[in-house]
Amino acid sequence: MPDGSIEIITGRERRRRWSVTEKLRIVAESHEPGARVSGVAARHDICASLLHGWRRQVREGRLGSPGAPEFVPVHLASRPGDAPLTSDRCIPAPARETAAIEVVLPSGGRILIRPGAPLAALRAIISALRG
Repeated sequence: MPDGSIEIITGRERRRRWSVTEKLRIVAESHEPGARVSGVAARHDICASLLHGWRRQVREGRLGSPGAPEFVPVHLASRPGDAPLTSDRCIPAPARETAAIEVVLPSGGRILIRPGAPLAALRAIISALRG
């Protein structure tokens, strides 16, 4: 039952302004292994719902500068039966001006990512590699 007390707020409510860099840093922290959104939000004194909103904006590509390069972490894990790459299986890289990034898979397959590659295509490739 209410105790009958009333809180009177005078003046303007304090609203913090978060820079895009700060938002991205906090969102990245929430994606760390073992991190909980509620714990990260509490550490930064924000509501978990606000952090969830920022995470959704990042997923949808609405948070961050459009010209900034996007990097996707890649983790390779060997599977039983995969032979390790040896020097005789290495394929020489093409001329530097034709490929920005070359990924050599343990199976010997290669993925070339050239400058200007559509982000949607890169996401589809990485999604397929994740299985």
